[in-house]
Amino acid sequence: MNIKTTCIGAYPRPDYISVTHWSEADVSAGGESEPRTFSYVTSTADQDTTESLDRATRQAIEDQVACGIDIPTDGEQRRENYIHYHCRHFDGIDFENLTSKVHRNGAAVADLPTISAKVLPDGDHFLDRDFRSAQACTDKPVKITVPGPITIMDTTTDAFYKNDRQLAFDLADALNFEIRALAEAGCKHIQVDEPLFARNVEMALDFGVECLERCFDGLPDDVQRIMHMCCGYPGRLDDENYQKADPDSYHRLARSLDDSCIDQISIEDAHRHNNLKLLEQFVKSTVIFGSVAIASSRIETVDEIADRLREALQHIDAHRLVAAPDCGLMMLDRELAMKKMRKLSAAAREIS
Repeated sequence: MNIKTTCIGAYPRPDYISVTHWSEADVSAGGESEPRTFSYVTSTADQDTTESLDRATRQAIEDQVACGIDIPTDGEQRRENYIHYHCRHFDGIDFENLTSKVHRNGAAVADLPTISAKVLPDGDHFLDRDFRSAQACTDKPVKITVPGPITIMDTTTDAFYKNDRQLAFDLADALNFEIRALAEAGCKHIQVDEPLFARNVEMALDFGVECLERCFDGLPDDVQRIMHMCCGYPGRLDDENYQKADPDSYHRLARSLDDSCIDQISIEDAHRHNNLKLLEQFVKSTVIFGSVAIASSRIETVDEIADRLREALQHIDAHRLVAAPDCGLMMLDRELAMKKMRKLSAAAREIS
């Protein structure tokens, strides 16, 4: 039985798309002990046509499929960043009056949208449109990604709730409105990204996992409920010393996530190997196993990827292991991303 492959979310953008990923908007590297300054918030209105965004989405999907990826993503080509694209479709979040905030556990500072009223969906679905456009590019199932409530909270500022739990559940309800529409449109692989779980384990265990389940409420059984939990991006490619979440975070969260409604749990392993006894804590869940680094220009060999997958299979059943990059591929150029995906797919095919 071959190990299946997927990607996590973002993919390099072509030159004809003007909207930049957040990693391309780093305006100040800062000192060793200082947070990096990011400019996250950019207006997307009228910058790129629907035709050019559809073209970029098709290219991202076709690249993934050509490299042997079984479950591609839309590459997040329409998004100025993977969080605020969604927030623009919520009432109660102000993009005109930004508030400066140190976030990502002190690793970054930015002027962020302000939560100024109760968060509600604005009534107009948008991800179902994105999914239909993406799925029309391939006969393989396309995965669509959504930022989770705790991660949205970290990349906005709260001037209204003053109650993290209530804000998180309102965000989960607003996300569920969109996730249900995705499922109704036929999307079978829906991923909620919660990298903040690894950085704030206490909040994740207190109410984050419950909110995650709320995001997926009401979905049919044939939809894969997926969550992604990476440990952090650097500000630039090949930065080996960037701040990452505590490696013990995965171990502290594994059992609660496995006991939840989540079908697949995405973790990183390539940049920083885990103690693979971690995989034994996932009794029922499928693990999407990060097998190539997304912030390194070094191209892993097929043998080293395959060897690590074989090590993983000593701790988890083959039908519950999926190979993937650690996180989104947005920091790489297209050529490098494709080389890494080809190695990943070739390694997965070796495992039987």
